[in-house]
Amino acid sequence: MIDDNGFKCHCMSESHQRQLLLASENPQQFMDYFSIEFRTEFLELLKRRFGTKRVHNNIIYNEYISHREHVHMNATQWETLTDFTKWLGREGFCKVDETPKGWYIQYIDRDPETIKRQEELEKKKKQDLDDEERAARFIEEQVKRGKSEKEEETPVYTELNRENEEEKVVFNFGKGASTSGASSSKASTSLASNALKSTAVTGPVKRKDPTQSQTKEKKKKSALDEIIEMEEKKKQTERTDFWLQPEIVVKIITKKLGEKYYKKKAVIKEVIDRYTAVVKLIDSGDKLKLDQTHLETVIPAPGKQVLVLNGGYKGNFGILESINEKKFSATIVIDSGPLKGRKVDSLPYEDFSKVA
Repeated sequence: MIDDNGFKCHCMSESHQRQLLLASENPQQFMDYFSIEFRTEFLELLKRRFGTKRVHNNIIYNEYISHREHVHMNATQWETLTDFTKWLGREGFCKVDETPKGWYIQYIDRDPETIKRQEELEKKKKQDLDDEERAARFIEEQVKRGKSEKEEETPVYTELNRENEEEKVVFNFGKGASTSGASSSKASTSLASNALKSTAVTGPVKRKDPTQSQTKEKKKKSALDEIIEMEEKKKQTERTDFWLQPEIVVKIITKKLGEKYYKKKAVIKEVIDRYTAVVKLIDSGDKLKLDQTHLETVIPAPGKQVLVLNGGYKGNFGILESINEKKFSATIVIDSGPLKGRKVDSLPYEDFSKVA
């Protein structure tokens, strides 16, 4: 009864009557104003709460009308929430689809920074594919070269043997070497005897040891060694502008959320588009969606497990061995994968974080 009386008094008040007169003069202007206000606040809530995720329209609407100073739909150009949802799809604000459970909407982010970031991601993805193709082509060439080297026949060296031991060795230097036949025959005989003597002194011609050629081949780098060396050099220089990984401990460094969350530690539960993370606070359990610029890594005590987030050893778990506070770096020992046991020195603080 009190509410009815209050509503009646409000309708009879001077301010309400004045507003009615103004609205009756140009009703379309007021409807357009409230429609724009409703649409703007609805889309802002959708973008802030769910980003580009697909969600039921009733969930957004119920959360929107829970605010005390919201714009009522009956003051807008749309009669029902379904009409408004269809309009969002036609105008290109959202992707909409109808299911047996109702209408679902998905916000289309047209922010210039978001579009620029997506273009950079696509460009980097294409560059990575080109690098992979070049690496695959190089590996194929190395394999072909390795096969061709194996197929080449290695020469076999044997001793110098004469078929007839009684046959003399004769060196014929031509007719112009002597003026008479007698002197020529004597010279050839003496040369033959000298040649036989030298052969007897030096012994048989030694056969080339095939193991020498094998050792030279071993000294040469194999195709596999060259590939491993190339991959190792590539890893040493491999860095990215994103570092978020699930199940690591991070610290919130933004003050935009208030003192309640500033400098609080949290665990990353989900990574969205490489640069955004859904984190869960360790002390309160609250969940927040934050950009990586609002987070920083956490350095544990020596002996604790960490995860490498950037650089050549990205994705490897390790044990923190020591910390160099002057150089803002640390030394870790890899304890996972094929590089297990390798010590990594001078690893910057921002390249690793504590594991939850």
